[in-house]
Amino acid sequence: MSPSRRISRRRFLKSAALASAASAIPGLRTSALAIDSSSPSNPKQSANLEEFSYGDVTLNSALHEQQLRETHAVLMDLSEDALLKPFRQMIGQPAPGEDLGGWYRYEPNYDWHTFDAGFAPTATFGQWVSALARTYAITGSQPAREKVLRLNRQYAQVIDGQFYENNRFPAYCYDKLVCGLIDSHKYVGDPDAFAILQKTTDTALQYLPPHAIEHGQVWRPGKDESWTWDESYTMPENLFLAYQRGAGERYRMLGVQYLNDVFFDRLANGQNDLAGRHAYSHVNSLCSAMQAYLTIGSEKHLRAAKNGFDMLAAQSFVTGGWGPDEILRATGSTDVYDSLTKTHSGFETPCGSYAHFKLTRYLLRVTRDSRYGDSMERVMYNTILGAKPLERDGRTFYYSDYNFKGSKVYSPHGWPCCSGTMPQVAADYRINTYFRDGHGVYVNLYIPSTLRWSQGGVQIVLTQKSEYPDDGHVQFEIKTSKPVEFAASLRIPAWAEGASVAVNGRREAVQSGTFMRVWRQWKTGDRVDLELPMKARLEAVDPQHADTVALVVGPVVLFAVTDADPRVTRAQLLAAKQNGTRSWQVETASGTLKMLPFTEIGEEPYTTYVRVA
Repeated sequence: MSPSRRISRRRFLKSAALASAASAIPGLRTSALAIDSSSPSNPKQSANLEEFSYGDVTLNSALHEQQLRETHAVLMDLSEDALLKPFRQMIGQPAPGEDLGGWYRYEPNYDWHTFDAGFAPTATFGQWVSALARTYAITGSQPAREKVLRLNRQYAQVIDGQFYENNRFPAYCYDKLVCGLIDSHKYVGDPDAFAILQKTTDTALQYLPPHAIEHGQVWRPGKDESWTWDESYTMPENLFLAYQRGAGERYRMLGVQYLNDVFFDRLANGQNDLAGRHAYSHVNSLCSAMQAYLTIGSEKHLRAAKNGFDMLAAQSFVTGGWGPDEILRATGSTDVYDSLTKTHSGFETPCGSYAHFKLTRYLLRVTRDSRYGDSMERVMYNTILGAKPLERDGRTFYYSDYNFKGSKVYSPHGWPCCSGTMPQVAADYRINTYFRDGHGVYVNLYIPSTLRWSQGGVQIVLTQKSEYPDDGHVQFEIKTSKPVEFAASLRIPAWAEGASVAVNGRREAVQSGTFMRVWRQWKTGDRVDLELPMKARLEAVDPQHADTVALVVGPVVLFAVTDADPRVTRAQLLAAKQNGTRSWQVETASGTLKMLPFTEIGEEPYTTYVRVA
């Protein structure tokens, strides 16, 4: 018996001893099926999970694919002269082409009180190059690759210190340029990307602070308040990634240099240091802490990221979004509840989702804890997938509105920061869906898709089919070039009590809030059927306001479509009935209340939470 076969048998015997249901399945053989619930503390799981490549996954979800197509079309249509125009203007070069306007414009006499056109010139350039590179990795589109190569070469001609001297966000822009260049190297194979990165770094470092500077801290005397809003504390993530991808030791050292360790030390010690801080950038900085762990093995930074996530989750909306008015709040305060009447700026959606997905992806890879996948799923279905599309004139969806009188609107500003992250989010659904280790595959998100990979030299195709999240039945079909033994681990959400799995028709109950592992020899024609009970439940906005609740079915929040204050009871909400594929209705004493997922809301007024009688 091979070592892997002995491990498989031991796992099965342990599972059978703990769960009599397994031994009750007629004809079950130890070589055929072995199910266990994987614990993140299992010493056998010490190695980190790895991401698949963008091209390994094909999504078959209309909603996800539409977002990718729409954002990619916008980027491909942008004039290259328009994209380079503010770079050229800021260093005194001739600048032909149209002015994109909005935040992307360079306006030397900009009035920071307006937050309007000219606020952050060029800030999204690196993110757009990154998104084009990632989309090329997905589609193999030669026009996308050629556009990346042209943009990098034109950008290389405008690297100049005056760009940073005239820029209120030098660290922010440098960070995004690093991201675009390392993605160009990895996904497009740009042979000049690292040389351009070196020149960029040589130039930028003269104009950056010597270490991480907090939001709102003065470091360039004689400038107005807006020059203190730079985000040098988010830079280590991409610097560490540059080092990992072969750009050189310099980037590992710079990553360490810019770690915001005053902030991370407090989080690592369990001190809640989030309240009052800028929301997106500080959650994004937790990704830098995770890359510090993944790159230099710093346990302190892993603790900081884990504790920071827990503190964030404790002050989040039911959708998984956080940071009303872009400010993090104290755990235990009533700030989130108060925001339901005080603001329409609930969650900075594309930017916040991008940071949230990265953080939960890194934490999941390290800990194998399914709750990070649960959190990623919640944010995906209830925020970013329902965002209004990015438009060619720069209109961008910015805030999700959780006010009692909510609506979906575009940002009043053209090409804001969220226009940079939304195309990256649309590409990254693929690398969030599946992971792998030396033993097999982890299925994290339930999205109709196909995964292709090699396990021990055997070619494997895993096809996922479902109507999820409208329906809790998910089916997996396997094709292999020859029979091969590996583990398939499926995320069982914490809300899915009573979940079960069947392998080739043999069904067994599984534990919620875990990754359920099926270890067996697989062959073409094998099938796995997962059943996730989609029970309705109510979640309160906070412990102090137990009667202000949201209705949730499976991973999906249902929003009440109304501009009034609906009169409804808990029992009535929990008795909600599906009325069509993505529409629900609740019968109340005053009539029928329509409920929709965020993805289905258009121009209708809505409320996320209702007060129950």
